[in-house]
Amino acid sequence: MKENILFSKEEINEKVKELGALVSNDYQNEDKNLLIISLLRGSFIFTADLVRHITVPVRIEFMETSSYGFGKTSNGNVKVSDFSVDISEYDVLIVDDILDSGHTMKAVYNVLKEKNPKSLKTCTFLDKPSRRQVDIEVDYKGFVIEDKFIVGYGLNYGHHYRNIPYIFEVIEK
Repeated sequence: MKENILFSKEEINEKVKELGALVSNDYQNEDKNLLIISLLRGSFIFTADLVRHITVPVRIEFMETSSYGFGKTSNGNVKVSDFSVDISEYDVLIVDDILDSGHTMKAVYNVLKEKNPKSLKTCTFLDKPSRRQVDIEVDYKGFVIEDKFIVGYGLNYGHHYRNIPYIFEVIEK
């Protein structure tokens, strides 16, 4: 497998810092009660980095989702784990690594909206609008990217490469 680096570790760090500042600014009022829900597995690295740059009190929870089989493409059927936390007193921010087809974010958004949070917003590190299949926009986004198969910084290929500190495009031989 050959790789073409799209975002270096330094570029990623700067973008995460920017996003943390935006979120902090938007949730700084005393009437805000921020709850971040990180979508497993891909967003755990981004979430960990993001919350270290958020300067307001924050609770962090996790939801497991899956829509990808082994390999590169979503099968379109999103499975969302049961979420038993009462979120009615929280301003919820859903955090994911990438907004691609939109199926996962839309499914999670709809599940959480039914639980009546004070507010509900979305944040993704990467946005791939050319692949969107459902109508959903993200409130906070890092980088907008073209339709390329990428891995690293939480994004996997099979069960590997999440630990790579930069993002690269996989170039098939």
